[in-house]
Amino acid sequence: MPVKVRKQIYLEPAQEMQLKQIAGAIGVPEAELIRQAIDRYLQRPQLPRRDRRAWAAERAYLAQLVASGAVPGGRSWRREELHERQGAR
Repeated sequence: MPVKVRKQIYLEPAQEMQLKQIAGAIGVPEAELIRQAIDRYLQRPQLPRRDRRAWAAERAYLAQLVASGAVPGGRSWRREELHERQGAR
């Protein structure tokens, strides 16, 4: 039998009830069910962790753009003109 490491966990009462029901129904110890759940979780493809510093830098950059105001020169078209061009196609 492989060596196992003892861990103590806290479950919500509803989790405990479901764990007992499932373990009893399939005839395995609750600990085995927990180990299987951990194995399944660890085998899932993991999404990359978000770098909060990158988001903070992006927010600061956008705030700087907003604070700098409108771009000199403006634009030479109106929004309505774009819709008119779309309708002409």
